[in-house]
Amino acid sequence: MPDLHIKKNYAAQEINNRLFFRLFQVANTLHTKGAQALEEFGVTTQQWSVLGALSRPQVLDGMSIGDLSRFLLVSRQNLTGLLSRLERDGLIERVTSEDDRRSRKVKLSAQGAVLWKKLQEPIHNFYDQALKDLSFDDRLAFIHYFTKLQTNMSKL
Repeated sequence: MPDLHIKKNYAAQEINNRLFFRLFQVANTLHTKGAQALEEFGVTTQQWSVLGALSRPQVLDGMSIGDLSRFLLVSRQNLTGLLSRLERDGLIERVTSEDDRRSRKVKLSAQGAVLWKKLQEPIHNFYDQALKDLSFDDRLAFIHYFTKLQTNMSKL
């Protein structure tokens, strides 16, 4: 009986290794293939994520850097340089918060909103090609399991 337990434990560890390695590979592929999909626009995948976060209807008036950092799950330090480049390129702007005049928010600029609109077709084409063999229900299941994984990992 102990032999069976050891084999099951080894199999579970092997599956865990494969799962996380595959997740690593998918993230790297998203980074490279996503960048290729946006290459003609001069936008990196990191910039894509910031522009996407700021394009959501509920934050059109802007977000604090702390809120954006928590939403994207990146450090404020990593976000600061990225925001500086986006601001330099005229794609975002820093504005004074209406709620608290001492704080600042970042928001899409008019130029950033135009670019985001232009990015929609290549982004959706990329999504469609990447997800082509997955049903709607498969996609919902992915969201569910990725959410569980991210929640568990954030508790570590």
